Amino acid sequence: MATCVGNNTLQIVPYECPSIKNITCTNGRSPVLEYDEYQCCQHYECDCECKGWGDHRITFDGLYYGYQGNCSYYLMKEISPMHDLEMYIDNNRCDPTRDVSCRRSLIVNYGKQSIKLTIFNLTGQPELEAYKNEVNLRLPFWEQGVKVMSSGVDLALEILRLRVVVTFGKNGFSVNLPYKYFGGNTEGQCGTCTNNQKDDCGLQGGKGEESCALMADSWLLESDKNKIECKPSVPPGEPLPEPTPCNSSSICDLLLSSVFAQCRQWISADTFYKGCAYDSCRIHSQAVQCATLEIYAAACAKIGMCINWRSQTDQCASNCPSNKIYRPCGPADQPSCEDSPNDPTMNFTTEGCFCPEGMKLFSKDSNICVKSCGCLDPDGTPREFNETFEYKCQNCVCDESTKTVICKPKPCPTPAEQQCSGPGYVLVNQTDPSDPCCTLHVCQCESRACPEINMNCPVGFRSNIRVPKGKCCPERRCERKRVCVQDDVEYRPGSSVPAKTCEDCTCSANSSFADEMQIVCRPRQCKETCAEGFEYVKTNPADCCGACVQTHCVINVNGSTTPLKVDETWSPPENKCESKTCVKSGESFTVISSKIVCPFFQERNCKKVVNVLISAPFYFRYSEAAGAMEHSCSCCKEKRINNRTIDLACENGGHVQFTYEHIEECGCGHTECTTPAGHLRRKRRFTLQ
Repeated sequence: MATCVGNNTLQIVPYECPSIKNITCTNGRSPVLEYDEYQCCQHYECDCECKGWGDHRITFDGLYYGYQGNCSYYLMKEISPMHDLEMYIDNNRCDPTRDVSCRRSLIVNYGKQSIKLTIFNLTGQPELEAYKNEVNLRLPFWEQGVKVMSSGVDLALEILRLRVVVTFGKNGFSVNLPYKYFGGNTEGQCGTCTNNQKDDCGLQGGKGEESCALMADSWLLESDKNKIECKPSVPPGEPLPEPTPCNSSSICDLLLSSVFAQCRQWISADTFYKGCAYDSCRIHSQAVQCATLEIYAAACAKIGMCINWRSQTDQCASNCPSNKIYRPCGPADQPSCEDSPNDPTMNFTTEGCFCPEGMKLFSKDSNICVKSCGCLDPDGTPREFNETFEYKCQNCVCDESTKTVICKPKPCPTPAEQQCSGPGYVLVNQTDPSDPCCTLHVCQCESRACPEINMNCPVGFRSNIRVPKGKCCPERRCERKRVCVQDDVEYRPGSSVPAKTCEDCTCSANSSFADEMQIVCRPRQCKETCAEGFEYVKTNPADCCGACVQTHCVINVNGSTTPLKVDETWSPPENKCESKTCVKSGESFTVISSKIVCPFFQERNCKKVVNVLISAPFYFRYSEAAGAMEHSCSCCKEKRINNRTIDLACENGGHVQFTYEHIEECGCGHTECTTPAGHLRRKRRFTLQ
């Protein structure tokens, strides 16, 4: 030591270092040797590590407690600001049916930098992202003494000057602080970093409290204090609820097995087993139970004990992609082709998926492993420097000077000239079978280039369109149909064919002459027998045959026929009120039936009067009022008539017209009469029709 004794004189005396005393770290870590403030003497110190997973916390000094907060809380703050560092955790309820908390993000505020480590998709393959002042970071990130990277399993943040290391992932978090810089100067949910568990559960403001759950509630961020969901998980003064006893999962038993036997000599697994058993009783999720083993294995790795515990169980698989392999301890900062000797490196390990031995990442932010550095082609395939390859009809090379792929169009030979002749053939470009990047001129048949075909054929022929062998375009061929043709009309076999002579002609179904159907004709046989009422008459000598002409009507009477001449009437002997008359209308003969219908007699229409004589159209009667006989006479006749014509339906199905006089109006004139006898004489003179 140098001591100023005056007169610009220094006195140098040896500095006696105290003996190094062994200490025990309450958090289970191994003590580390640190120099004192003069960088002369060394002593042991216990670095502080805070862990969290599920509903579990372990403070800097190794004190375990359960917590189920659903808001944002301070993990650590400096009691006396020295390094301008603070951290807080953002929790949320990851299972609404159970009181289970999951970490959504961990925020590290260091100086003017605010780094947020965030995880998305908590229930499936996690998605890890980091933000600086709310701007998404391209990882790995290195700036102002802070480095952030992703191992695929966790995000890792390191403040190199302070040797602060923070990891954050789906299954939990850890905060590592060197005692040299933060001993006795922290507060928050992670405790005091004093290597003394008794003071780890102090409330915000320095007040002591035995309940760590109440302590954790007190470190709620100011921005969340008014939220309903951020009320204290345990009311003040009430004890923490004890978990219901149950049989823990077999995964938890792995902590007490021989797999972790060596690590348990340095770090007790009792706390971790307690948390694992607690989770297995409440949450039937292997992922939550595997998280406890991951946290414990990470603690073992930090003291140099790398344990491949995942190979001992199928329930906590690593799920690495096919191009990578799982390692329980690998460099947090994985080697890549972009590494520079001047870049800072993270000097700690982590479990994760790594490139196979002898390979490295193509770039820091890629998942592609390569044996030698070079370029990536547009498909993401690694290429070595100066390697030439073909890509989408381009000749490409991995240029070493620019470390990029440079491509130029692939040259093709000039296609040979081709001659195209014949209808429908055209010259087209076609891919060269020997080189898909080049084209050839090929003579090709194009139906759209064929001339239009005349589809018309003579009567008796049909069009047959076909493409002759060796040609491109279709040609028409007229083929004879199996029909007879006369006067440009087709007739099917067996059908009648009109003849100009007295013959009956048909299209023969069996005849064939040079593929042509024949018309066969026979002399026509005239039918001279006519039905009753008709006579065979040949009026035109030029006609082949005569015709049956009707001469009279024929009626059917009791199963026998009776002829009637025109205008002749016949009545049945037993009924003279019915008659049938033969009527000729034009050339048609029709039998008209008629019947006389008498009016129906109703007795009630005649009124009986004593001493009354009624003889229409007159009457005479005695009137009691007048005391004498009354007489009345009248004469009735038509006043207005017109002619009407009607169609009469005949029994033989025919119709005939008949004209008659139709009376529109009748009238009677009153006549004075003196004696009944005189009236009777007038009655005989007139008759009402």
